[in-house]
Amino acid sequence: MIDVLQDFTASMPDFLQWVGVMIAAAVPFVDSYFGAVIGVVIGLPTALAIGAAVIGNVVSMLVFVFTAHGVRSKVVASKAGAAGETTPASPSPRQEKVRRAFDKYGVAGVSLVGPAILPSQFTSAAMVSFGANRNLVILWQIISITLWGVVFGVLATLGVSLAR
Repeated sequence: MIDVLQDFTASMPDFLQWVGVMIAAAVPFVDSYFGAVIGVVIGLPTALAIGAAVIGNVVSMLVFVFTAHGVRSKVVASKAGAAGETTPASPSPRQEKVRRAFDKYGVAGVSLVGPAILPSQFTSAAMVSFGANRNLVILWQIISITLWGVVFGVLATLGVSLAR
């Protein structure tokens, strides 16, 4: 999938390749870290590659967070009106893993380490669905997305420089 996104981005006119990086980084499992690498590998300046990847990932994460928050708000409101007449669905193994990490490390810890396990879009939506403060999740996810994008963008730049 990374190769397809890299080819897609590289095939765009030079002045629009940053848009391709934003689109690629908005895809879950690509995120800012692989988006920044794609941008660096196709020849974008490091700062532009990282910036575009971070923006694409943040926009995508925000869509997931606001959607999860809206769904949770409706579920909580309906449960309050139904006085607990519904039975909760059993969580998937991934949801249980994120929940355990959330309970142990909080919003900051899951946000910073989460991308090693799941895409930022999924971990942020999960935290909001668990009842975490939406704005706190957004803040820590932006910090995390930026850090991961910078680290991988710089590593990709160093790797490209060494390959020349």
